[in-house]
Amino acid sequence: MQKSTKVLLLVLAILVLINAVIWYAVIRNQRDGTLTVSFLNIGQGDATFIESPSGVQVLIDGGKGRAVLRELSGVMPWFDRSIDVVIGTHPDQDHIGGLPDVLARYRVSTVLRSSVLDEEGSDFAAFNEAIAKEKESGGVEMIAERGQVFDLGDGATLTILFPDRDVPGLETNTGSVVARLKYGNTSFMLTGDSPQSIEEYLVRLDGEALHSSVLKAGHHGSRTSSSPLFVGFVDPEYAVFSRGCDNSYGHPHEEVVELFKRFEVQTRDTCDGRVTFVSDGQSVRTR
Repeated sequence: MQKSTKVLLLVLAILVLINAVIWYAVIRNQRDGTLTVSFLNIGQGDATFIESPSGVQVLIDGGKGRAVLRELSGVMPWFDRSIDVVIGTHPDQDHIGGLPDVLARYRVSTVLRSSVLDEEGSDFAAFNEAIAKEKESGGVEMIAERGQVFDLGDGATLTILFPDRDVPGLETNTGSVVARLKYGNTSFMLTGDSPQSIEEYLVRLDGEALHSSVLKAGHHGSRTSSSPLFVGFVDPEYAVFSRGCDNSYGHPHEEVVELFKRFEVQTRDTCDGRVTFVSDGQSVRTR
């Protein structure tokens, strides 16, 4: 290789590095004390990406295919190849199916999962294999337990509400991780596929402390979730249906749609595309 070519390549490499640094600085400045929560458009399933005011990143679930990688490229800079926390709420394909690809593509510091098991599920096995590889690279695996609090920096916290015990034998939806994200006077209730029985159990445990600005409607808007009692105590300004268009389950079910109308809750739907909320700690707005 000629010397001039080597010099040109070196200059180009330096320019690319400088460009990446500049864009990283721009993105950090644009954050400007805000929390962003994006409900990703990954079809029939769940995937929620959180970026705290300090830049800490959390991915909750990953849908059932590689669509999550496409969506992550839309909410993360191209040069960012790390995620601080990945959470698998429960071992159903439409929640953890895409996470092995995420763990293979990104460096993940902590993987949190429910203790509920699906020993016969191939997606569960693939998820566990991916976690094992991540641990070889220094990642940490944790089992979700009520009371765990993740400090996301600059006053943002993610608190685990359920499970409150080891739940290996529960039906997978029933063993879903339920978490509440809080920043200032705003908060997000993230419920996985938890059924009404767990929602009402949380009402008995937490009561008015469940109040949140945004509720991810449980189980993609299925009638098996979103009990009137739970919705009443959460009392959200917005509810989000994370689901695929024209899905075979009929989500969101009409009675759930009507319930949110009755409670005067504004709804958003990932069928229409990625749904992103921004919080300054005082109020939440859609972007």
